[in-house]
Amino acid sequence: MVFLCLAALPVSSQAPPAKDEAVHNELRALRDGLIDAMNKGDIDRELSYMHSNVVVTWHNAEVSRGRDGVRSYLTRMLTGPNKIVTSYSATVNVDELTILYGGGTVGISFGSAVEHFKLNDGKTIDLPARWSATLVKEGDKWLVASLHASDNLFDNPVLAMTKSTAYWAGGGGLLLGLIVGSFLSRRRKGV
Repeated sequence: MVFLCLAALPVSSQAPPAKDEAVHNELRALRDGLIDAMNKGDIDRELSYMHSNVVVTWHNAEVSRGRDGVRSYLTRMLTGPNKIVTSYSATVNVDELTILYGGGTVGISFGSAVEHFKLNDGKTIDLPARWSATLVKEGDKWLVASLHASDNLFDNPVLAMTKSTAYWAGGGGLLLGLIVGSFLSRRRKGV
């Protein structure tokens, strides 16, 4: 969710060249403001850190375009009548400082995150993820222009829950089948 937008921001302990230090400090301010807004559930403020034409590809492969698209997605997932997520937090790491382009007005950042979801049905999921983001400086303000979140398709907590449910359902079906079969077998012998 927008949660990964947090990832778009430098947190690395790596020291930037002196000429880029001011830029990275501006990006850290973006990160801090976005995290604060997210933790307070302030969607309007979260959107203020995004470019008006932002493109976000979410974990579920849904794409939102523009602030209104992001607002619609977040509202549906977090606050709407059929919301899926009750609460969310994340631990976000960057792999290195934002890579700067265009004289320090465009940046690409990437890293990892562990997102902590409490779902509407009471289940909790800690989802390890990877992300990448493009940041642009418009006027004197850095904004998230694009964000892509992804998960390990072959090894993740959602897949593990699905497998566990399938094993339990299969075992329950087998047990029920044995009980019904035994009952029918005894009934036939009794007739």
